[in-house]
Amino acid sequence: MLETVNPDSYPRLYGPSEGYLFVITYGRSGSTLLQNLLNSIDGYCIRGENNGTLQHLALAWNAMANKSPMANVRRAGRTTEQSDPWYGTELTDGDRFGAAMGNAFVDEVLKLPEGTRVGGFKEIRYLMPRWEFMIHMNYLLRFFPNPRFVFNTRDHASVARSGWWAECNTENVLNQLSTAEATWDVFIEAHPERCLKLHYDEYTADPGCFDALFDFLGEPRDPELVERVLDTRLTHLKK
Repeated sequence: MLETVNPDSYPRLYGPSEGYLFVITYGRSGSTLLQNLLNSIDGYCIRGENNGTLQHLALAWNAMANKSPMANVRRAGRTTEQSDPWYGTELTDGDRFGAAMGNAFVDEVLKLPEGTRVGGFKEIRYLMPRWEFMIHMNYLLRFFPNPRFVFNTRDHASVARSGWWAECNTENVLNQLSTAEATWDVFIEAHPERCLKLHYDEYTADPGCFDALFDFLGEPRDPELVERVLDTRLTHLKK
């Protein structure tokens, strides 16, 4: 737990009794099916996409808290005067700032219902530079209690033919997907206990592949639940 953060001051952020789960993916990967499955587990509330909102909050936290003149002033223990270009910086606290933004995000964006055991969301907007992705992930690790991450992937050629991707340059799409997954793999290797990588083509061909997901979450395996979810037609799918 962060030394300067009192959980009682951030009740929304610390509300889910068993922490958070984040589904990290790209568009047309089958992530909405996975979202539907997760939300079918009692006590889970995994919201849909939020247009990368939390990524922007993570960048704001990093700008204020880490490698910046503001952080340098705090580390030096310097007291600023009104003529100082960084006047008042020593009064700020990066951890409280980060936790406050996380609390506001949960309160105003996720809006988790009472009784939520595991909260979170799925997001497809992760085709970003490695440095930006790592800032975002470090923010989640630092401020969201017991964070876990499911990385959802799909055959790249199939993605490139699906939905809006089909209107893009295929080579560019394939390069973006490969680069993103290579970045994800770096994070997964560094945090194996908090990460699970799933593949759409595998679990749609063999629903038993979801056993790894239930085991990762510490939930009882439920083949009947999986079958019901897989039989549910998702209205946003076109091909």
